[in-house]
Formats: sequence, C-alpha cells, structure tokens
Amino acid sequence: MRKFEENQLVIASHNKGKLREIAALLTPFGIKVSSAADHGLDEPEETENTFVGNARIKAHYAAKATGLPALSDDSGITVDALNGAPGVFTADWAETPDGRDFPMAMTKVWSLLEEKSAPEPRTCAFNCTLVLAWPDGHDEVFEGKVNGRYVWPMRGYQGFGFDPVFLPDGETETFGEMDPARKHDMSHRADAFRKLVDGCFG
Repeated sequence: MRKFEENQLVIASHNKGKLREIAALLTPFGIKVSSAADHGLDEPEETENTFVGNARIKAHYAAKATGLPALSDDSGITVDALNGAPGVFTADWAETPDGRDFPMAMTKVWSLLEEKSAPEPRTCAFNCTLVLAWPDGHDEVFEGKVNGRYVWPMRGYQGFGFDPVFLPDGETETFGEMDPARKHDMSHRADAFRKLVDGCFG
C-alpha cells in the first residue's frame, strides 16, 4: 500500500458538510487541505452504480486536474426494506430545481417504507468509500460502514444529509441530535478514515 508523503491534499468534493468532517479528521497530520471548489473544479459526472466507482471518478478527476493527491468520498444510506435504496443515489434523491432538499428526500424514503408496511426496526446503514488518488493514476480504496435504523419523525439539527433519521445501533440519539465530535468518532466516514490512516499515514 502506498504511503502518503505529500503535505497537500485536495478534497474532491463541493459538499461543505463532508469538507468539514474530513478536514477535522486530517487536522492531526499537518496536511494543507483544499477543496475542489478552491481549485475552480466542476463536479464530474458520477456514472457508476457503486460507491467505489463514483469515488474513483471524483478522486482521479481532481488529482489529474490539480497535479496533487486527491481524496474523494462517495457515501450514502442503504435501507434494507428498499433493497438498498437510495444507496449511491442518496444525493440524487434530494435534488430539486433549487438545490438539494434532504428533508424532502427523507420524507420520500419514509413514505416508501410506509407504502411497503416495512416492519420495525427499519434497518439501514450509512456507507462510505474513500479513494485516495495520486496524479500518476495510482489509488488506494477504504470502505467504512455504520449500522442503524431509520426513525421517524426527523430528530435533531446537527450534521447534514440523512443524519436526522439515522439512529446508530446501541445509541439513543440520531446523528442529527448527536454532538458532532461524537458522531465523527463513530461515523461511517470515521470508520473508513481510520483504515485510510492505518494504510497510508501509519
């Protein structure tokens, strides 16, 4: 596995919530972090149907465009009773002509569960795939996951995306209610990031 020996890293994302989480996780390593937006990059079209496929598209696009190593994250919620949906299309389910509307997307998922009379607990998982890519085309892949259940109504105003409806196994607070530092310690992104650190920064 290739070790990360550079002092700069591009986060291949325009999602401010993801950028905050990843920047916080990278702070101990003294790495200068910039975003795709800082480099004036567009978001490449995500044409794959897997988390790793879309993460690779974003990481390699940013690495090639900037000449710097790039870290991408493709993540989403998979709901068991919906055969894993919305999955890689989690953000797409929130798209509207005026931008992303996650309360609308969360309501859509709940309505589908109600239509199916899905039994409780309505199990689901947050999944995260990180791809660290270098300008020469090499990459390393790390996957993280946290299991939980889909709860209703939405609870809490912390976090972003589907956090207000995700109750991690063994917890009493949703990711939307949880202190951000506590969420960062146990999230799917943190799980993948620990593997990244062990593999490339250790």
